[in-house]
Amino acid sequence: MQDAQADFRGALRRLYFGQTTIGRSWRVGLLIFDVVTILYFVLSATLPQLESYPRVDWAIGFVLLLDYGFRLAIAQRPMRAAMDSTAIADLIVILSLLAEAFITNLGFLRVIRMLRLLRSYHVVKDLRETFSWFRQHEEIINSAMNLLVFVFMVSAVVYVIEAQVNANINSYMDALYFTVTTLTTTGYGDITMTDTVGRTITIIIMVFGVALFLRLIQTIFRPSKVKYACPDCGLNRHDNDAVHCKHCGNTLHIPTEGEWH
Repeated sequence: MQDAQADFRGALRRLYFGQTTIGRSWRVGLLIFDVVTILYFVLSATLPQLESYPRVDWAIGFVLLLDYGFRLAIAQRPMRAAMDSTAIADLIVILSLLAEAFITNLGFLRVIRMLRLLRSYHVVKDLRETFSWFRQHEEIINSAMNLLVFVFMVSAVVYVIEAQVNANINSYMDALYFTVTTLTTTGYGDITMTDTVGRTITIIIMVFGVALFLRLIQTIFRPSKVKYACPDCGLNRHDNDAVHCKHCGNTLHIPTEGEWH
């Protein structure tokens, strides 16, 4: 029995960590599945038309449950792996997907699946290791991912807390609209918070979110630094057009993809 379990764990480890063709194909398949499910959850939260496909949710939940079990099986410390934030988020998403078999599909079930966005950090990490294009644009990708996760997660919190008490928020799209208008300081005023908890959330969004939002937008459209290790002092972040290291003054030879004019 123990030999069979060891063989099974060994086969799973080769799939998740091995460098064989089968292992690489397995991981690419998981990456594609993660990207598709994340997009599906985002769209299903914003498009009511997708609420009429519970069998799709059950199928996704079953696949996620298998992957969740496999990852715990190959972990050196299963309990520690189960307490990881991504694993907890995946478990909550799995329960919300399978819950539709027993209770009526409620809006908050679809919105809470935005926790799956936390998985996107692992997806981007795996894509960076697989494709050179992701490595070359690491800063932009990280900033874009941070921005998307922040906006959609805050919108999910706004919807879950305010949908039952605020007549202006009737869907996740309303919560997303409110979050974006608050972050951009547009503030049209057509959706406002009327309760103490809602106003507290708005204050948090304005105080912490606006600065983060502007910083991430700036990083996405105008990356401020390039990675290149100075051979003398080791400083590895410089201005895009830097000729000398700001720390030690050594001449830099940062590779460029364009032409000098």
